[in-house]
Amino acid sequence: MAYKRNQYHGSIRAIWGLAKSPELMLEEDILYAIIRRETKKESMRQLSQSEIDNVCRILQNMKDDVTRANKGKRTDEGGNTETERLRKKVYALTEELGWNDNNNRINGFVMKMFKVSRIEWLTYAQCNKLIEILKKMIDRQEAEKANGSKEKAETPHQ
Repeated sequence: MAYKRNQYHGSIRAIWGLAKSPELMLEEDILYAIIRRETKKESMRQLSQSEIDNVCRILQNMKDDVTRANKGKRTDEGGNTETERLRKKVYALTEELGWNDNNNRINGFVMKMFKVSRIEWLTYAQCNKLIEILKKMIDRQEAEKANGSKEKAETPHQ
């Protein structure tokens, strides 16, 4: 009987461990609300082993959902390791173009030009071609600004 009690007590510890994990950080009243919702019982000591297992599974799923939601939000990490240095150059060029406020813009441009959904998946050759395209776009943008300022200077004021 002592063995079963320790196993039972350990399972209650598992519930608390999951609830207080850095991903969930559940308050005591929220944890008990989850237990009431799932088992219709007010106390952890009233739970059967299968109910404890069920609560642990639910808390683990909640923890996994939080972990999954936090993963993969950065776009300057991962992807093709060969092109990491080239992507940094691409990000510097998009900064000059004023595109860094919206990552969908560069990914949409990559999709249009190379039929690849994300910049991270470009090959080495495609990254080089993208860099050259962006450089030409910057040159055109600067030329338009220069022509615009010349036209304003040449226009007589009346």
